[in-house]
Amino acid sequence: MDDDERFLRAATTSLERGGTIVAGVAGSRATAVQRVVALRPDVVLIDIRLDSESGFDVASDLAASGCAAALIMISTHAEADYSELIAESPVAGFLHKTELSGDAIRRVLRMG
Repeated sequence: MDDDERFLRAATTSLERGGTIVAGVAGSRATAVQRVVALRPDVVLIDIRLDSESGFDVASDLAASGCAAALIMISTHAEADYSELIAESPVAGFLHKTELSGDAIRRVLRMG
């Protein structure tokens, strides 16, 4: 989930070229929850900073909805900037947007 359509397109293309299936994308909290419930993905990537919403709120909504997917926060900011919030949230881990790949997602899941 990301509010930047350009990033969503680029990330989708990059992940799919690397062999990762992208089941869906969302640009808002409500759409993210609806799509995750409908699509039941294994992993959900959530941008920490959204226009008027917080990725941490999205993660909490998904966890409260019974979502079984692993949640991973993504950002252009350093993980250290959000380390306390990440630790307190229901996410498996963090990935910097520049490191986003199928292999990086699998590494986070192994560590989480």
